Amino acid sequence: MPVDIGWVQALASVALLVVVIVISVWRGAGIERSLVWASFRAALQLVAVGLLFDLIFESARAMTWAWAWVVAMTLVASEIVARRVRAIPGIRLPALAAFTGALGVTLVILLGLGVFAMEPVTLVVISGLALGNSLPAAVQAADMVITWFRDNPGRIESLLALGFDRRGVTTTVASAVIRSALVPQIERTKVIGLIALPGTMTGMLLAGVDPVGAVLVQLVIAYLVLGSVGVAATVVVTVMAGRAFTRDLRLADWVVRRD
Repeated sequence: MPVDIGWVQALASVALLVVVIVISVWRGAGIERSLVWASFRAALQLVAVGLLFDLIFESARAMTWAWAWVVAMTLVASEIVARRVRAIPGIRLPALAAFTGALGVTLVILLGLGVFAMEPVTLVVISGLALGNSLPAAVQAADMVITWFRDNPGRIESLLALGFDRRGVTTTVASAVIRSALVPQIERTKVIGLIALPGTMTGMLLAGVDPVGAVLVQLVIAYLVLGSVGVAATVVVTVMAGRAFTRDLRLADWVVRRD
């Protein structure tokens, strides 16, 4: 099914956004600036990526540039986590390890097993898909670690009084936070096909791919996305929960400090 879209059609899609902005102003929600900025930023970033695609993937060293792009995306993702969760010191390296591990497994399965051909554009797109889903989960998980420790000092003291050591308390906290952090992605996975038709499958169907083949590819991607989100959240939560205590089992400064 051929798709013919130009700048006119793209701008027409802003109509629904304008409706939301009008509603925000009418109801006093105060989100119109955020909506406009998010929309403008998305457009700017996507246009820039499109231009980079043209420049890089027509190059004789396209695969080298593609790997450099993937490395850059991974480093940027870990930097974003560090900036979004400034309260936790040293979170950059755990986030980088989480993203690298989750991305590595994703690439091995999707490219190594031949689900997709090993091509520069495929490498970048799949990496962006995995990192784009893992990043919000890692940030949310780190925020939840901070909130849990700061809001439950009595429960932590009770666990320590019952004889729990650092590992025992960390395991208890990590279990609770990981469950909460993964709920959004689990719920999104549940409604695939029932309510939501994911972008990969939709794009393949529009391109004329056999529906069953499109569904199988989307299923593989959905499982890997859920897995990568789980890995990212678990690593971040486990590492940071362990750093919430000093060696003598007092709460670390970043837990007590509320600035």
